[in-house]
Amino acid sequence: MIIVVGGHSRNIGKTTVAASIIAATREAGWTAVKVTQHGHGVCTHACSCAEHEDPVAIDQEGTPNGTDSGRFLAAGAERAFWVRTAQGELAQAMPRVRELIATSRNVLFESNSLMQFVKPDLYLVVVDFSVEDVKDSARLFIDRADAFVKTGGEMARWEGVSRRWFEAKPVVTPDSDDLFALVRERLVKGAAQSSR
Repeated sequence: MIIVVGGHSRNIGKTTVAASIIAATREAGWTAVKVTQHGHGVCTHACSCAEHEDPVAIDQEGTPNGTDSGRFLAAGAERAFWVRTAQGELAQAMPRVRELIATSRNVLFESNSLMQFVKPDLYLVVVDFSVEDVKDSARLFIDRADAFVKTGGEMARWEGVSRRWFEAKPVVTPDSDDLFALVRERLVKGAAQSSR
């Protein structure tokens, strides 16, 4: 099974949501993958990942620490990786990402952009309605969300984002039984399909 956890902006709780899903469903044996794209020599996460000369860098996290991929391990993921590419170059990472998928029971990705390359079993979009910024990648794929995970604020009016998406699909909160029930339902469905 593949889950993608995306979000409309930075620093709205995507990693926390991903880690809580891993912790609540440890039996799934997650491989968790953080995907970061950087551009113009500056990483979108204000770190040094843009300094790599290679167009793609994929590192496996070895210890549960304060990094996002380390937080995945601390939550109970069996393996955790950090994929970094230049902005617009994610396609170059996909052969290696597909290898990760093929060698994993279940995979959880933290990324919006990955949606252009994979069809997940569950796409969750983290939203904080008090944050006005909406990334282009979120606008592009928001209509494919299976559910929204609200981390703050009240219903927003974002330019280019229809309110009907939030009215037509489940809106759950982090660490809620509704969120974990949705994940478990997809895990069961995925296991049933793979056993056929």
